[in-house]
Amino acid sequence: MTDITIYHNPACGTSRNVLALIRNSGEAPTVIEYLKNPPDRATLQTLIAAMGVPVREVLRQKGTPYDELGLADAKWTDAQLIDFMLQHPVLINRPIVVTPLATRLCRPSEVVLEILPQPQPQQGAFAKEDGEAVVDAKGQRVAKP
Repeated sequence: MTDITIYHNPACGTSRNVLALIRNSGEAPTVIEYLKNPPDRATLQTLIAAMGVPVREVLRQKGTPYDELGLADAKWTDAQLIDFMLQHPVLINRPIVVTPLATRLCRPSEVVLEILPQPQPQQGAFAKEDGEAVVDAKGQRVAKP
């Protein structure tokens, strides 16, 4: 049984890259397709608190009803923003990954490498779907120029 959970959207390239990086470490995470199985209020509040970020930082804008609902307006309370995310799960930014070390919104996808349990090195080279190298053949993170 794994101690890693990913709140995943298979239609999202970043989410697919994060899932692949987790699997490349030899882990078999619990995958929650949150658009099909959205978190309840308590779970969403727990995830946000564990990430230590403002509720607004978890809101996804692109490809969502964010603008239509006027969510950029500062009048919305955190509780109201969470209500919107519960009503429209597509507003929850992804992927959110929970490991024994931390909970993070893994954007960019390499962020997941910071929270994978050690010593779980990557099992081999890894490149994102767009071809960007993330891990070399020795399982080490590739430095960005």
